[in-house]
Amino acid sequence: MNPPLLQFNDKGIYCQQADVYLDPWRPVKNAIITHGHSDHARWGHQNYITHHTNVPIIKYRLGDINVTGKDWNETFTINGVKFSLHPAGHIIGSAQIKVEYKGEIWVFTGDYKTEDDGISVPYEVVKCHSFITECTFGLPAFKWEPQADVMTEINNWWAENRAEGKTSVLFGYSLGKAQQLLKYIDPHIGTIYTHGAIENMTEIVRPLIDLPPTIRVTTETKKEDLLGNIVIAPPSAHGSTWIRRMTPFVTGSASGWMAFRGARRRRAVDRGFVLSDHCDWTGLLESIKATGAERVICTHGYSDIFSKYLRELGYDARTANTQYEGETNDIEES
Repeated sequence: MNPPLLQFNDKGIYCQQADVYLDPWRPVKNAIITHGHSDHARWGHQNYITHHTNVPIIKYRLGDINVTGKDWNETFTINGVKFSLHPAGHIIGSAQIKVEYKGEIWVFTGDYKTEDDGISVPYEVVKCHSFITECTFGLPAFKWEPQADVMTEINNWWAENRAEGKTSVLFGYSLGKAQQLLKYIDPHIGTIYTHGAIENMTEIVRPLIDLPPTIRVTTETKKEDLLGNIVIAPPSAHGSTWIRRMTPFVTGSASGWMAFRGARRRRAVDRGFVLSDHCDWTGLLESIKATGAERVICTHGYSDIFSKYLRELGYDARTANTQYEGETNDIEES
């Protein structure tokens, strides 16, 4: 009996026929990378393949690596196995990986979302027999409001804080969420400042997307400069000496986890905004149905609960252990 086209082992998702790994978490010879978040793009591989818009991102994060960039839907063949990258809609440069051999098609989603955020290339349905999906927010409790509505809430919050003479500090991880916020924050309200980690990553992706002007917060920045304006910062800055000099300030957090009651209190922020770059419950189910897949493998997130529900719907569904962490990892990145 031949082994499955894609297998899970202690290094990652492995295609034995091609001797290639997908988003491996331990050093390997050949790695195809879905996107630039650190739980999917790790240092130490000999050869990297990814979408060309993700090349500058992982080079910035991983240093001097041997990386090849591919276009959307460009087929490349390794030992008879056909691979291609397709938009995942998660963050800038994020891809699904299609793997085809002797008529059998698998798709690995990496992380993905179905709402068009105006920054990443929108998610593309890829027909397949087997679908490896994340389920970071694989509970019915997670149901997202339209992005435009959430951004209106954020802009109104900033305007209210400005009227009270307070600095607005909004937390979002440096790759993906920060640019999503910057794209739709209204620069007519005031000046947009950024933490150094946010500014560094934004400089890398500015050639790829249209973003408003921002000012880096430095040791020379005065508290008076920030009053009434907004500062985008990574969650790691919360509670640091860096933020204390901004008093009086009001904090907010943009994350899918803000849908949970008590999340804002646990993170000690004044306001929570439910904004995610992952699928919600409905998005996951609709995506799986659209692929036509019969077999579904659930990785990081609420995989046990979600796979059980899929089995009740008639899918051949199971879980697989990985070292991907979804938004748990993303929000900690600085």
